Amino acid sequence: MAAKKAHPIVVSPEIQQKLIEIHDRLCQEYGCPIPYFHTLDPLSELVSALLSHRTRNPDSASAFNELRRRFPAWSMVRDAPVDQVEHAIARCTWAEQKAPRIQQVLKLIGDRRQGDLSLDFLADLSIPEAREWLESLPGVGPKTSAAVLSFSILRRRALPVDSHHHRVAIRLGLIPSTIAVAPAHALLEAQLPTDWTAQQVYDNHEVLMLHGQRCCYYQNPECDRCPVLSLCPFGQSRRR
Repeated sequence: MAAKKAHPIVVSPEIQQKLIEIHDRLCQEYGCPIPYFHTLDPLSELVSALLSHRTRNPDSASAFNELRRRFPAWSMVRDAPVDQVEHAIARCTWAEQKAPRIQQVLKLIGDRRQGDLSLDFLADLSIPEAREWLESLPGVGPKTSAAVLSFSILRRRALPVDSHHHRVAIRLGLIPSTIAVAPAHALLEAQLPTDWTAQQVYDNHEVLMLHGQRCCYYQNPECDRCPVLSLCPFGQSRRR
C-alpha cells in the first residue's frame, strides 16, 4: 500500500529550537533516555493499544494479560465466541464494543495478509506506509498507529500524542489551542529534528506525557515548580 503524499508542514526554526529546549529541560527533569515499557510484537501492541482507549493503564494491562491467558494465540481470539472475548477484557471501558472490534481487526489482518496473522512485515515498510496501512484498520488512528510502531519491538521513529502530551503542547505554545489530538500528531512530529533517533522521539512523547501527569495538570497545574515555566505562555499568564 503506497502512502498518500501530503503537503509538507513548514516549521519555523524558532519553534523547533523551542521544542528542543523544552525537550532538554524535561529530559533533565524526568531522566532520559526513558526505558521502553513494552517488549511486545507489533500485533500484540496493536491489541494492547485498542484495549487502552479511554481505559486506565492498570485496567487495560490487566485485560490484555487475561486475554492472553485465556487465548494464547491471536487466531484463538479471532475465532472465539465474542462473549468470551468480552468477558476476558471486562476490566476495560466499553468491553462490549472492543471485543467485536478486536476480532474484526484480527480477521481483516489475516485476510489482507493471506492468512498470516502478524504485523512483523511493517518493519519492511517506510514509516508513512506502515502508518497508512495501520490506519486503514477500523478504530486505528494516528495515536494507535504511532504507538504500534514506537512502543512495540519494531522501535520505529513515530510520535504518539495522548491527551497529556496534547495539553502540555498547547500550553507551551507549540501548537494552536484549536487543533485536536489527531491532527496534532503531524504538526508535533514535524517539529522534531530529522536527525533524532527513535529513542529520542519516544523520550519526547514520554516527557511531555509525564509532565502533564505530574505537574501540568488539567486543573490547577503547579506552574511555580515547572522546569519549562520560562518557555510557557500559559504559565506566565497565570503569574500576572
